[in-house]
Amino acid sequence: MLLYLQIMFILTVCIVGVAVAGAIYLRQIYSAFSKYGVKHITPLPLVGNMGKQCLGLEHFADHITGLYNKFPEERFVGRFEFVNELVVLRDLDLIKQVFTKDMECFDHRSPFSESDSFFGRNLFALNGQEWKKMRATLSPAFTGSKIRKMVPFIMEVGDQMTAMLMKKMKESKTGYINIDCEELTSSYANDVIVSCALGLKVDSYKDPENPIYARGRESATFGFREVFMYFLISNLPSLAKIFEWDILSQSCKEFFRNIVLDVIKDREMKQIVRPDMIHLLMEAKKGKLSENTVKSDEANTESAKFEQSAITTRQTEYVLTDDDIIAQILLLYLEGFGTVSILMNFLLYELAANSDIQDRLAKEIREHHALNGGKLDYDSLKSMPYLDMVISEVIRLWHPSIILDRECNRDYDLGKPNKDADKDFIIKKGTKIIIPIHAIHRDPQYFPNPEKFDPERFSSENKDKMHLSAYIPFGIGPRNCIGLRLGLCEMKAITYQILLNMEILPTETTCIPAKLCPSSLSLKLEGGHTLRFTLRAHT
Repeated sequence: MLLYLQIMFILTVCIVGVAVAGAIYLRQIYSAFSKYGVKHITPLPLVGNMGKQCLGLEHFADHITGLYNKFPEERFVGRFEFVNELVVLRDLDLIKQVFTKDMECFDHRSPFSESDSFFGRNLFALNGQEWKKMRATLSPAFTGSKIRKMVPFIMEVGDQMTAMLMKKMKESKTGYINIDCEELTSSYANDVIVSCALGLKVDSYKDPENPIYARGRESATFGFREVFMYFLISNLPSLAKIFEWDILSQSCKEFFRNIVLDVIKDREMKQIVRPDMIHLLMEAKKGKLSENTVKSDEANTESAKFEQSAITTRQTEYVLTDDDIIAQILLLYLEGFGTVSILMNFLLYELAANSDIQDRLAKEIREHHALNGGKLDYDSLKSMPYLDMVISEVIRLWHPSIILDRECNRDYDLGKPNKDADKDFIIKKGTKIIIPIHAIHRDPQYFPNPEKFDPERFSSENKDKMHLSAYIPFGIGPRNCIGLRLGLCEMKAITYQILLNMEILPTETTCIPAKLCPSSLSLKLEGGHTLRFTLRAHT
């Protein structure tokens, strides 16, 4: 009995000791902002400010927008992701300073560079000099002259999909069909990127079980395992490298690896030349792709505003390996599959919810079609101003990247958080900073009546009045989106092809006004994305 009491006493002391030590540790962690006067929402033990997201009660976009709106006078605010402190930037001048002028202090973007993950070799994950060399190597593959040659591949996929939709509508007894636009846009994005990146042809809407599309859905779906693994790698990169943790399953990685290597082998053996991404990366591997192929007049040709990083004319010395090529193709695939499909999904939704905008855009498309004899190419995709305006507004309202994040690679003085603060806040090395794109794009200070879908914001008369740093469609500074031209071409082409002969309408389940599903990890509406397609009455 005495021994039992002694054991219980020791256990009680240990438990109390651990609890007290844990409480002291958490108090120290969660007081990081208070002593500098940095405003933040009071965190909960262990989960920080992630409680509602963990329970599926609040969408992350709504959470970050709520935090942004709660402190309108602050230059930056604090946030806790479990026990990690993050700084959310609000002031646009500070954002520009951090992401352009002082970019070298914040050139770390991802924890995956520390691991042996597939993600560790792609452009998104690389940091420092490795990123600079890879960016310089890849930039020539994404110029207007290169994307121009891929437009026929994009059009071919769109023609295939719209022909199938038209056939179904004509066969329907009601004269219309209800379509799950998540499936429609993801299959379209898959087929385009598979064609433009690998030169392979699939019809994923007709055959959703084809291996590439099936693996694509698996790799682009962020379930519990993927989210849990992401946070493990983010917070424990050294352990991730030791234990070879990865978001993608081993079978998924091997599938994509084998596909890419098979395509490379087949092209080398048969001496196949096709102006797509795998060909350009193979040329880069041989050292035959250089920046001097870029024409100066292509540096800023898209009407959607973005900051294009400087293009040099020097020959790159970076030599790609097969693993580098695989990593870039996989990144291109995942970005094309996810980002473009989300934007297309919401574009179709907004057109259905705003029939006046849809009718005006369809009119511009039909007039362009008649004037150009049905021809659609890279140049003509850029010659429809209202199409540009509509797509720019979709990107503003429904940007797939809710935030942009960077990791500070050295201690950095962010200045005072507000006009009443008495001391500067020094952000420590390893701390993550965030640009809340979703919140900035919905700030009435920069975009009046921000929840309204209004393409007129981007008319030639109005877009010049916009704050230069308030619209962040493709990132900011040198680490902006390298594949912006390809993504824009995809969106413009399929919008053209659909609206030329079809009308999009809401259904009984369409959520108007839009409300995000709180349990979804990506942008998804409550009630789903089913819309009605019918033949357009030509007048």
